[in-house]
Amino acid sequence: MGKVLLVDDDVELSSMLREYILREGFEVDAVHDGEAGVRAALSGGYGIVVLDVMMPGMGGIEALRRIRGQSQVPVLMLTARGDDVDRIVGLELGADDYVPKPCTPRELVARIRAILRRSQDGQAAAEPGNDTLTVGPLVMWPHMRRIQWHGAELGLTSTEYNLLETLARSAGRIVSKAELSEKGLGRPLARFDRSIDVHLSSIRHKLGPRPDGRPWIETVRGLGYQLVRE
Repeated sequence: MGKVLLVDDDVELSSMLREYILREGFEVDAVHDGEAGVRAALSGGYGIVVLDVMMPGMGGIEALRRIRGQSQVPVLMLTARGDDVDRIVGLELGADDYVPKPCTPRELVARIRAILRRSQDGQAAAEPGNDTLTVGPLVMWPHMRRIQWHGAELGLTSTEYNLLETLARSAGRIVSKAELSEKGLGRPLARFDRSIDVHLSSIRHKLGPRPDGRPWIETVRGLGYQLVRE
């Protein structure tokens, strides 16, 4: 499902972005406050939410918090250029990615396509009889985008799932940050971009420590990350 929900209090900008996204073949609805955005996002009718951080009343960060309390729908944040605090907080709360404003409609659509493509690839590429990925206590069913960790269901955002699947397919091998960005975020790694670090920190928290207290996802300084195979 590729229907887009655009949540931004700037009516003129929303209208311009909506028209462009429509021309790119998507269905788009626009709402202009956080409360309406949360209600629409939780309706189950959208494939992705584009959520502005700076809105009067309920801002984008609080709206994201409420959405993530009940749904794992992909969320793309619109943040002020250079505002690292909102960007990192948004990622920590479960945003899949961000686009700094002002942004071009072309860049926004490219990010939307990347997130939707990655969230749908597992279902489209499933092969009967070869649809389970197991690494120690981790079991993944890519065609269903379902995960169990120590026998219990594990809730991840779309981007977290993509990153963990990439690491699981290379368990015991170092995966570079650039490769994780390409396969997890669907875009080249940008200089000084901390998105991968924040997403992996969230995944580590959800996995918990190994019996010896060390993380399941190890950082190999200067090279990348690896999922420990035990």
